[in-house]
Order: sequence, then structure tokens, then C-alpha cells
Amino acid sequence: MEVREQATELQVGIAAGEEDVSEVVHVLLIRSRRPKIKARAPILSLRLGYDARPMTTASTPDTFPSAADTFLLQGPAGVLEVATDMPTAAAARAGTAVICHPNPVQGGTMSNKVVTTLERTLRELGLATVRFNFRGVGRSNGEYDHARGEVDDALAVADWARRVRPQAALWMAGFSFGGYVAMRVAAQRETAQLITIAPAVKRFHTGELAAPTCPWLIVQGEADDVVLPDEVYAFAAQIAPPPDLIKVADTGHFFHGKLIELRGIVQARVRANLPPMEGASA
Repeated sequence: MEVREQATELQVGIAAGEEDVSEVVHVLLIRSRRPKIKARAPILSLRLGYDARPMTTASTPDTFPSAADTFLLQGPAGVLEVATDMPTAAAARAGTAVICHPNPVQGGTMSNKVVTTLERTLRELGLATVRFNFRGVGRSNGEYDHARGEVDDALAVADWARRVRPQAALWMAGFSFGGYVAMRVAAQRETAQLITIAPAVKRFHTGELAAPTCPWLIVQGEADDVVLPDEVYAFAAQIAPPPDLIKVADTGHFFHGKLIELRGIVQARVRANLPPMEGASA
């Protein structure tokens, strides 16, 4: 009955053109207990919720766009669809945040509500922001690669961000599957701040992960039935020095009704680590 109700909700969301109905796909796929699908991620995600802004740049830009933009970046499996934005000039800081989205085969895209909340939150703090669709999602080429290729995608995006903003500190952020990917990138690239929201710490090979050395914020909903809170708490307890772990009561995986609270938590916990104002001496 629950699955049928969620399927109906999905149909209604599609008909209404609602943003983030990909979350319904995510939950539906988890709870329907269907056999694991090897199909291409764009078909499974129905290309729902991806950024619909027209492509204004046909190839990888050599400079960071000065206003909100969407373009194709060359990645390891073909092009990646990337969306960037800039803070106001008065708020701009010497930092760039790369934000990773949830699992592609469960409907995750760069337009997920938690991802876009993170983007707005970090941009309000003065950081330039970069979201992107993993391989096989939206306009990005390729197929789902069980996090291995997706880490390579994120590394390509982070390397581009560092190349076009060489004086800017790199911040990595991610939600769920994207949290795992962000951890992997932060362990391989010099990162000034890591932010992971409900990171999928047990579904991929985090046991082999070298802990990032940068400040690390983990935010976990205590009522999450997708990424189990106890697994996240046990994982965080093994990290030295320990991450800044914030538990949010009565909160599920997608932070329904709690996005404003999430915004406040992130801004409060990372403010002390912000890079200097743009143009200021370090």
C-alpha cells in the first residue's frame, strides 16, 4: 500500500511539474525492494529535477562565470553538466564550494532540495558555488559506476574549480551518496572545509578511506531511515580528530520541514572557518 501511494504521489508530482520529485523516486526505489537495476541512470531517474536553465556555455570555461551559469565540463567519462553561481560582491570570499548530489540510481540530481539548500547556504556565506550532475544524470555523459567513477567526476570538477580560482580555498560538500564522494575528494585534494549531510558511510568502502585532515561537519537526522543514524555516529567516533557531529531530532533523510534549520546549522558551524574576504590579504 505504501509503495502504491508513493507511486501515485510521483505521478502527481510529474503532472504538476513539481521540483525535487526525484526524492519520491529515491524513496520508492528503496522501499519497493525491486531487484537491483543495472539500467542507465538517466532512464531510472527519469531525468527529473535537473537544472532546466539553458546551456549558455558550449565548452569548459577558462574562467569562473561571474553570474549564475550552466555549462558542460569535460569529465573522465564524457561531459559533465555543471551549474555555478557567485555571491554578491560585498559578501564574496576567497573560497569555492563543490557540492555533490545523492545516489544517481535512486533519483539523485544536483537539483535535490538538500543540495540546493547547501548551495544557497554557502553562497550566502560568500563562497562561489559549483553543483554538477554525476555521469549518466541530466546532460552528463556516461553510466553509474558505483561511486568509483563518480569520485573521478567530482575530482575533475574540483580540479577545474581550483584551476580557474587558484587563490580560492576549496570546500567540499555532499548529501548522502554525495557525502561519501565529497569525503573521498577531500582525502585526495587539499580541502579547507568538508561538509557532509547524512553521509552514506556504510554503503561504500569508507573503511579504506583516509580521513580528511580539514575541519569536518557532519549533520545527521535522527529519524533517517535511509542512512541509519547509528552507523553515522559509530563511523564519526572512529575518526581522529573527531568531526563536528550535529544530530537533528525528528528529522528524516531529506530534511523535510527542516531545511531552514539545516541552513542555520551549517552557517553557524562553519562560519569560523570561512576564508578571507575576496581581495583581502590572508
